[in-house]
Amino acid sequence: MEISEKRRLANEPKKRIIKHPDHIKPQPNVTEEEELDREVMAGEALKRRNAWEPSVFYSLGMESFSFAGHEISIRESLDTYGALIWPGAVALCNYLEKNQERFNLLDKAVLELGAGTGLVSIVASLMGAWVTATDLPEILDNLNFNLSRNTRGRCRYTPQVAQLTWGEELGQNFPSSIYNYDYILCADVVYHHDCLDELLITIKHFCRPGTTLLWANKIRFQTDLLFIENFEKAFNTTLLSEIAEDKVKIFQATARLE
Repeated sequence: MEISEKRRLANEPKKRIIKHPDHIKPQPNVTEEEELDREVMAGEALKRRNAWEPSVFYSLGMESFSFAGHEISIRESLDTYGALIWPGAVALCNYLEKNQERFNLLDKAVLELGAGTGLVSIVASLMGAWVTATDLPEILDNLNFNLSRNTRGRCRYTPQVAQLTWGEELGQNFPSSIYNYDYILCADVVYHHDCLDELLITIKHFCRPGTTLLWANKIRFQTDLLFIENFEKAFNTTLLSEIAEDKVKIFQATARLE
């Protein structure tokens, strides 16, 4: 990117985001098994995944992709898991691109939970969706940067960014009477963290009758399988695709009618 373009993006006013009160929580006790799980995640974060997908090129914190007829350049950071591209995101983008007739995002309202670097939201935007990308406050600056860099002048709708902490003040900040979505997209939101119950609560809040959830995830830990069991109890679920060599599964889900 040219220096003038960098300065222009840096000087642009930040988009309005939803504010949340600080939530201070003591660190949980870490067992030996949990510590090993954390080491697995850290090792995967450091591994260069340029062999995962031939169209991916890794260089100095930037990854390049080709989806929906556009070249996409993503800025990453090793400071947090949320600022990295994980296999589930690439798998979901591939699936959306290859199944546009089945899942037509044109003019659809789309919400991404745990948007991270924004790759999935960018691809959905390029496919004509009206996208809201959400994540924790410390992720939003990089998320905004990637969305602006890759969608400006290319998309039918300008993607929006909003702060969302799973399970917190959902009814207040995202009331059901106002926030309705055709699709919810999630990629690698299930891994070793302490918010799986809150994630399921959040998905239930947004995934109402008429909403389709598409979720891609690499299966790493026993807790991932437990979450899938609870997920399947809560929703009508279909396994759309399984990439065995990468341990990635892609699910479709809809709300159960009570």
